Amino acid sequence: MTTLLTGATGFLGSAVARRLLARGHKVRVLVRPGTPARNIEGLDVERVEGDLTDAASLARACRACEALFHVAADYRLWVPRPEEIYRANVEGTRHLMRAAADAGIGRIVYTSSVATLGLNADGRPADETTPTGLDHMIGHYKRSKFLAERAVDESVQRERLPIVIVNPSTPIGPRDIKPTPTGRIVVDFATGRMPAYVDTGLNVVHVDDCAEGHLLAFDRGRLGERYILGGENMTLLAMLETLSSLCGRPAPRLKLPHGLVMPLAQAAEWWARASGAEPRMTVDGVRMARKLMYFSSAKAERELGYSARPAKAALADALQWFAEQGYIAAAT
Repeated sequence: MTTLLTGATGFLGSAVARRLLARGHKVRVLVRPGTPARNIEGLDVERVEGDLTDAASLARACRACEALFHVAADYRLWVPRPEEIYRANVEGTRHLMRAAADAGIGRIVYTSSVATLGLNADGRPADETTPTGLDHMIGHYKRSKFLAERAVDESVQRERLPIVIVNPSTPIGPRDIKPTPTGRIVVDFATGRMPAYVDTGLNVVHVDDCAEGHLLAFDRGRLGERYILGGENMTLLAMLETLSSLCGRPAPRLKLPHGLVMPLAQAAEWWARASGAEPRMTVDGVRMARKLMYFSSAKAERELGYSARPAKAALADALQWFAEQGYIAAAT
């Protein structure tokens, strides 16, 4: 089976690529011209150049494919030009679904995000049915993913595309080359650059378990349905205490109020605009941190046979990979 995969050079996408190869898929990966391909070096994949903003390249990439995993996304919590993130995440998804329909692709897994889901005010884990709307989406990344998921829903209804949607929570683990905002927390903690924390909570999942969930959704998911692929709900402090137990560095005890952190984020974004560097904290990130971002994977466990290892294992693998790759040594 020839399977097209977008986002293979990224963190989650490279894990999905490895799972697909292990299952015997012939994998074709869409790679933007000039994008570093470190995460897929040595993998037996067919590389095709293209871009989510180039509809013609997507049509070429889809030809003769029987399956599609659309994992690619512009994942930035701060962008100097917001239109870029909508062009890639929303319009790019529309272009790709249209190309998949024209190519007659028989099965599609679309990678959304828990960012598109509602949250419970009392901190109870949210699920696929927790109500929300566009007005509740904080920042351009969440808004773009919400609109992209709606575009996928439209493709299911209008064009009868055979799509299953997955909503990963917060992947942690190896090959986080950028790193992601959560991977940066791991690196910052391990290098002594996190003297304080904010009161928030998140759902941590090993990136390889999340990738396996994609294939389970491909095999067993009901068309038009969405499935949360998460792991363990934990406070940020609990995450830092777990990292402390793994690397021996003491966890911070100073808890900063969100109201104090917000001016720091505003200053970081001002400096980013002036210098062109990416900010280490963002206004949208601070706004999101005011809520406990807890989720339940019960539906995926029940219908797909999905399971996830403890968060400690994910954090341990992330620490080991960052250390082996020089992120921690280089930052000390």
